Parts: sequence; structure tokens; C-alpha cells
Amino acid sequence: MKNKDNSTKRGKSQLKEIIQDEATLKLQENIYVVFVECKSPGNVGFLARTMGNFGLKKLILINPCTLKDEAYYQAMHARETVENANIYDTLEEFLNEENIDFIVGSTGMPGGSYNLSRIPIKPEELGKSINHNNKTAILLGREGNGLTNKEIDMCDIIVSIPTDSSYPIMNISHAAAIIFYELFKNRNNFPVEGLEESTKLEKEYLIKDMESLINNLDIPDHKKRNGLKTFKNIINRAFITGREAHTLKGILRRLKMKIKE
Repeated sequence: MKNKDNSTKRGKSQLKEIIQDEATLKLQENIYVVFVECKSPGNVGFLARTMGNFGLKKLILINPCTLKDEAYYQAMHARETVENANIYDTLEEFLNEENIDFIVGSTGMPGGSYNLSRIPIKPEELGKSINHNNKTAILLGREGNGLTNKEIDMCDIIVSIPTDSSYPIMNISHAAAIIFYELFKNRNNFPVEGLEESTKLEKEYLIKDMESLINNLDIPDHKKRNGLKTFKNIINRAFITGREAHTLKGILRRLKMKIKE
């Protein structure tokens, strides 16, 4: 019995050490898990439990259902995550208040080449490329309906899990587990010096410059919108560095000057 107690203490000590390593703390600090208009309190609990498996703490609920006892029961040891969840009436309110750097939308219904807003990357690609030093919101949609097109358009990038076509839609906590796992396993892959990812503001300026260029072209409005959306998709999927953003901005500025001549 004594050996068993010592083993248990060592296990708890090791767990505490793992949870408190610097890379995991970065996840806890900068990753926001956002559940939009959840319908079932049980799913909130399951999601919190999944977050706990991968060291995530910040749960955001957008216009949720009433959090009954089921939410806390299903959360198990992650009950505190449910208790500390921040609730907002709208997604816009949360994004504005927290000043999020990068927004990741999730969908079980990815689009093809003609649905520019829903062209996705896989969770593995997200895990390898995301900058854990930035404040990142991962949006999980409603049970059944997912995220709306308007909410998808607000995202910088879309992630989708490849599933069998006969049953493509996953339970919210199961899908979340796959995404969280990819983030967790790559948590030490921070950019090396000189390769820091561009900031949200740098990308916004870059996209505005491209928008200004496109608006000077004599093409239909729908082609202008599609052109700008395509450029935004490319910039976000590429996870460009600050230096690359600065270089591109300089080129776009020179093109704007050339057009005005």
C-alpha cells in the first residue's frame, strides 16, 4: 500500500510538472475555445473535459443554452472550466473585447474551389503553422447547423477534419479533440528568430492595400469581392512572416503609385 501511495504522489507531481511547462502555459494563455450558441449543456461539459485533456482553460460561450447540472457533471475534473466560462451575447462582442489576433473557424462542410469562404486546411496543418504567441480563437458551431456563412466570413482560416462521406459530421467534442491534439503536440514549434508570423494589423493593412488596387480595376463587383477573398485566403493559409508582409506591402504600394501615374 505504501508503494502505491508513493507512486500516486509521483504521478501527481509529474502531471503538475507537465501542465506547468512553458509551452502548455502558452496554450492556456492564448487559445480561446469559442462554442457558438450551444443547444445542449451536456456538450458544454464534454467540451470542457476535452479541453482539460490538452491543457486548455479559456472557454467562451456565445448566447448559450442554460447551463444545467449536466454541464458540470459531464465536465468531470474540468468542472472549473465550465464555472469560469465567459459568456457573450454575440460573437462580435467577444472578438472586439478580447482583441483576438487570429480566428479559426471549424466546419464539417468544407467548400470546393467555388466556395472561397469554406476552403479549409486540415488540423495537422493548423497545428504545424499556428503561432502560439498570438491570441487565437477557435470557433465551434452549433450542434447540427455549425457556423453560419457570416461567421465563416469573419474567420481568418477554416479547419475541417477529413471524414467518411457517408457520415461526415462529427460530435462537437470529438472534432474538438482532434483539433486540440494537433495544437498540443506541436506546442513547442515556435517560430525561430526572424521568422515571426505577421501580426493581425500587418495583415489587415496588406489586405486593405490589395482592396484599394482591386477597386481601381474595371471588373464587375462580384469579381472584385472574389479576388479580395482569394487574396485573404492565400495570406492566412500561408501564415506569412512579418518580413514577408512588409515586403508585399511595399510592392502593392508601388503598384498603386504606378496606376495613379
